[in-house]
Amino acid sequence: MVLRHRLGPRPFLQFAILLIAAVVLFAAGATVLSNMARLGLTPGFGFLGQPASFEIGESPIAYRAGHLYARALLAGLVNTILVSAFGCVLATVFGTFIGLARLSRNLLLSGLAQGFVEIARNTPLLLQLFFWTAAAHALPTARHALQPLSGVFLSNRGVYLPWVALEGPSGAAFAACVTAAIVLPLLSLFTERRGVLLGLAGASGMAACGLLVFGAPGIGLDLPRLRGFNIAGGVSVSPEFAALLAGLTVHASAQVAEIVRAGVQSIPAGQWEASEALGMSRGATLRLVVLPQALRVIVPLLTSTYLDLVKNSSLAVAIGFPDFVSVANTAANQSGHAIEALTLVIAAYLTLNLSFSFAMNRYDASLARRGYARP
Repeated sequence: MVLRHRLGPRPFLQFAILLIAAVVLFAAGATVLSNMARLGLTPGFGFLGQPASFEIGESPIAYRAGHLYARALLAGLVNTILVSAFGCVLATVFGTFIGLARLSRNLLLSGLAQGFVEIARNTPLLLQLFFWTAAAHALPTARHALQPLSGVFLSNRGVYLPWVALEGPSGAAFAACVTAAIVLPLLSLFTERRGVLLGLAGASGMAACGLLVFGAPGIGLDLPRLRGFNIAGGVSVSPEFAALLAGLTVHASAQVAEIVRAGVQSIPAGQWEASEALGMSRGATLRLVVLPQALRVIVPLLTSTYLDLVKNSSLAVAIGFPDFVSVANTAANQSGHAIEALTLVIAAYLTLNLSFSFAMNRYDASLARRGYARP
């Protein structure tokens, strides 16, 4: 009876369906292998050790034509991870502000936030990417680049930002402090010893700021500057990267805004009234009372938004950004191993999404352990 309860009311039907699915998959695999053999193709991932003959326009890791296919795919995967990570962070920040703006008592602010959400949610993401790509390429040339902030240049060659130049032991210490200041707060989300980790993160951040402000040897601020017809110094990102990041951020931030708004509105009105009776301001009530409880509603929905953003990053191939899908397509066309390349794409996105889901589920579980109940 226990086994029947676990398997469901029709266990034999379930086994039959699984058996049929296994037979279909086996037949499909056999057909693919026979067709590849007829075309003279040897299945396998050995092509990853062969040199690739194509360039990649943008990558944070060193790559050029002649490197292995494995390195080319790694460069594309790093591009996908970077744009996904930055997109999740920016969408969370912007979406939270927009969601709170929708709840504002200021009708103008609330109306503008609602208009943004309606436009971003009800237009196709691909159309938004085309818009941002056209806007990026419509920027002035490098010689007449826009400079909205000191050390920041916007041109049709890309976005130029200040960067920290690191050399020697001081540079290594600065990099370690910055890494600790970023990683430790993230780890604090999944443990009970939040105070210790946050204290260490704060100390690491202060140490990094001290090294930068007091000009330790080997650490300097590299500012972009106009030089002739180009911009030198700092760090730059291509127009395609900027357009992809802007499109993903705007589209996802609208989803985040609605999630935050729904989470805040799920808290009973009595919480607001009790806080006002204690003399707390609206901002303090939101920060100390409402948002901690609303997180139990926000986090599961936010997980779905993050997963959608990671998968939507594959649309980069439409605007010419060399993400993992784009590089895998090129590798498949040149090597003839389309099945293997598609398998790698599926495995990569599955791994990324499962990692995001695992981290967010752990965070949700940590909220439950801290006593935050769902409204």
